[in-house]
Amino acid sequence: MNEAVEPALEDSLERQNRFISENMRRIFLLVYRIVGNVADAQDLTQEVFIKALQRREQLKDVERATHWLSRIATNTAIDFLRRQGRVNICELEEVADPISSPPSENPEQLVLRAERATALEGGLAVLTARERAALLLRDVEGLPAEEVARQLSCSKATVRSHISNARVKFRRYLSRRAS
Repeated sequence: MNEAVEPALEDSLERQNRFISENMRRIFLLVYRIVGNVADAQDLTQEVFIKALQRREQLKDVERATHWLSRIATNTAIDFLRRQGRVNICELEEVADPISSPPSENPEQLVLRAERATALEGGLAVLTARERAALLLRDVEGLPAEEVARQLSCSKATVRSHISNARVKFRRYLSRRAS
């Protein structure tokens, strides 16, 4: 291989690896929250990064690339749900991240965290795929409504409707659960 080309390839591979490692957890969690199944989320996360790396030119601007990657992830997850026609839900503990859970949690803290995770998963399960995606992109990813509309290929008004419906359903679920 040409010696002048080799450092450029190494730099490109290093940038790609850094991009993947910086975004892997976020994209996995986004996909998981939409599809509700660990195995499917793992497969779809790989698919998202394959799609992204096929268009390397999009990765030059890091901020735009992260939004673009979220869009690919959302569309990939929603397309998957359309093909499957159903959602499989599993317990959040299956995807628990040892980095985010303190190693010194006492049994009470573990139970409380598990209860919150169950409530979150149950609340997300009552939403439609589009409501779930809109809510996650807006409230978890922090994207503006315009960007959520672009990612879901709908109007800003539709996004607001999805988010409003999702919040109402989520609150209703939590109040039923509490009583």
